[in-house]
Amino acid sequence: MKKEAACALPTKARSTFGTELGVVADGKRPVVWSIAGSDSGAGAGLQADLKALQAFGVHGCTAVAAITAQNSVAVTRVEPIGAELLDAQLHTLAADMPPQAIKTGLLGSVDNVHVVCQWVDRLRAQGQPVALVVDPVLGSTTGAAFADDAVRQAYVTELLPRATLVTPNQVEAQRLGLTEPAAQQAFLQKGVSLCITGGDADGALASDWFTSPQASGWLSLPRVDTPHHHGTGCTFASTAAAALASGYCVADAVVLAKMATTHALRHAYVAGQGAGPVQVLPDFAQHIDSLPAFTLPGASAALDVQALPTFAALSNPSLGVYAVVDSAAWVRRVLESGIRTVQLRIKDPAEPTLSAQIAESIAVAKATPGAQLFINDHWQLALQHGAYGVHLGQEDLEQVDLHALRQAGVRLGLSTHSYWEVARAWALRPSYIACGPIFATQSKDMPWIPQGLDNLRYWAGVLPLPVVGIAGIDANNVAAVAATGAASAAVISAITRAADPEAACRALMAGFSRPS
Repeated sequence: MKKEAACALPTKARSTFGTELGVVADGKRPVVWSIAGSDSGAGAGLQADLKALQAFGVHGCTAVAAITAQNSVAVTRVEPIGAELLDAQLHTLAADMPPQAIKTGLLGSVDNVHVVCQWVDRLRAQGQPVALVVDPVLGSTTGAAFADDAVRQAYVTELLPRATLVTPNQVEAQRLGLTEPAAQQAFLQKGVSLCITGGDADGALASDWFTSPQASGWLSLPRVDTPHHHGTGCTFASTAAAALASGYCVADAVVLAKMATTHALRHAYVAGQGAGPVQVLPDFAQHIDSLPAFTLPGASAALDVQALPTFAALSNPSLGVYAVVDSAAWVRRVLESGIRTVQLRIKDPAEPTLSAQIAESIAVAKATPGAQLFINDHWQLALQHGAYGVHLGQEDLEQVDLHALRQAGVRLGLSTHSYWEVARAWALRPSYIACGPIFATQSKDMPWIPQGLDNLRYWAGVLPLPVVGIAGIDANNVAAVAATGAASAAVISAITRAADPEAACRALMAGFSRPS
């Protein structure tokens, strides 16, 4: 698996939702082809896809695979387009607007499945890394059947193995044999990710199961109580395709699709006598109540993370300059320089003085008014010595007794680098969330594209808790970091490698207090 560069945002202010979200460095919007059925009621199908793609900021192209006669209460006729005409549509599009992603919906016939597979292969053979999102539309919510056994089999043997992401609901997943872990793992080994959406299930939570190269688990939000849900599956798959076309990894694309679909359900409206259409708005990612909680596979799908107790709040949420150092001597030094937020980061668990250095650092911090000290990784020793706070990376969360930390009143900070990691952190309701890398850094090998100030500004505006920017921050850019609204700027080498660390600390604090 390649590095998760795609989990970071593409090169242009990609987190500034609603303002050129899909625009990439050359000024062109990513192109997404929707190959699906036409819905005469405009609640689902190609019409819903175009609305969702436009809200995401990409350019949507349509290839009609089937024509339906339907309204909000019934589908009265379905007519597949001939394979030659579908092929002609795709041939013409490819000559002028080749896609970064393709989303399929209702295809209508085995021949049309073959045409789509041929074009996916052809585009990829030409060196275009085209993402394929398959929404396996096998029937309508009003009861109409859209696919016979031959079409279903063509999906399983031909289309799904070519997919980047498959987005069935629970009924569709069962028909396609995708509910068993062994089947999911077999597809994942072929590079096919899966998200089984939970909109057609019961319960107070809408929980989607997904498995991808980056992560696997549950994405959950309170179910939106509305009878108007026409087009939810189309919206989910289309926005996932838009995210993939914009350079996000699969796990991030699924989180964004969940956000978009939830927001669309909240803004659904009446258009006929039956279920009305959902409505995606460009600001779908600006609302914290649309950010799902991500929990690991061992957690129950019905876990209401919003009911979990939060970690203790920070004594001073305005963290300011946050020094990350690797010894008790450095902790003492930066505190004496005036910095009041410090992290002790000793990566080697076999360091013979580890316990003593943690104990000494905690004692020094407790003797310094206003100091907030976080112990990186070594949570057991932090508990043992009565630490104020602990900072953890994503890779640490599976081994940590979070309940013990909560019970002890320990403040928790979590590192994040992408949407799915923020969703995982948000589920735990920590004391603060660190977002990075903001700039390129030499402190360690980062497998993520630097996110930049726009991304930090976005998270500082969306998350209702302190946000820390980390990586590549120094006296030259610390004021710009403060101007994003972030509560803190984490600094490592700009202090520890400075010729005069005390002067560097003073310059950093002065810069952060004067946002540019």
